[in-house]
Amino acid sequence: MNAIPSVKLIDGKATAARVLAEVREQVDTLRRGGVQPGLAVVLVGLDAASQVYVRNKVLRADEVGIRSLEQRLPSDTSQAALLDVIDRLNRDPRVNGILVQLPLPDHIDEHQVLQAISPLKDVDGFHSENVGGLAQGRDVLTPCTPSGCMRLLRDACGDLRGKHAVVIGRSNIVGKPMAALLLQADCTVTVVHSRSHDLPALCRQADILVSAVGKPRLIGADWLKPGAVVIDVGINRIDEDGRSRLVGDVDLAAALPYASAITPVPGGVGPMTIAYLMKNTLLALDLQQQAAQRERTACPSPC
Repeated sequence: MNAIPSVKLIDGKATAARVLAEVREQVDTLRRGGVQPGLAVVLVGLDAASQVYVRNKVLRADEVGIRSLEQRLPSDTSQAALLDVIDRLNRDPRVNGILVQLPLPDHIDEHQVLQAISPLKDVDGFHSENVGGLAQGRDVLTPCTPSGCMRLLRDACGDLRGKHAVVIGRSNIVGKPMAALLLQADCTVTVVHSRSHDLPALCRQADILVSAVGKPRLIGADWLKPGAVVIDVGINRIDEDGRSRLVGDVDLAAALPYASAITPVPGGVGPMTIAYLMKNTLLALDLQQQAAQRERTACPSPC
């Protein structure tokens, strides 16, 4: 395998900062026109990691001028009570985006809760209507992590048309929507997973390799086509040399000589997720305004 002499580490923190600056500028324009976007974040229970995620999301919203509304509910909240909260937020005109922090307690049906969120306020992009719209190539809300990955790829590669992209993993949160977004960008897309035969050989075909499997340092140099662009979505905590650290699905040290560009972990994809949550909140507002305009056109006053 021929090594690539100069590899570009993709700085997700810097790109996320640019995205947030773009959002802040758009929010400032909206506020001058008397409109302030609003984001509601619902947390059920006391999961420590979820509390950190929610706090960071609220902080980013405040930084860019998006009104944040936290709904913190006890662990024993019933499913009916949670659905009532979502119904109220769906009907609240001040709320443009609704995010229910996962995971939910075991007694709550996650699918039913996510389906209860209005598709026009579903800033996670998990509602079936948005999933189907993405598959059809319609203008819908899409999951934040894959959307952030696409921004990193466009910044690193420019035109993606015709490139062969291999996505490792088929989750509803990353793998499947990532493949759909790459198809929209006119890539040739292969999705591989735990039942695929000869994973390294399939991955060596990739001009773009996206991994989202959650297995530390699964991917070594022998999985890479020289010059490939690598997006590592995996975030894995390991104990090494007597300390805990985060690593990706890709063995970064092994991959560096062969990739033309690669995201590190941490500092790569992670910061983009919250940045695109803010961007999705503005997209949700725009889609809601378009829907309201269509309704006014179809049913002029008095109606």
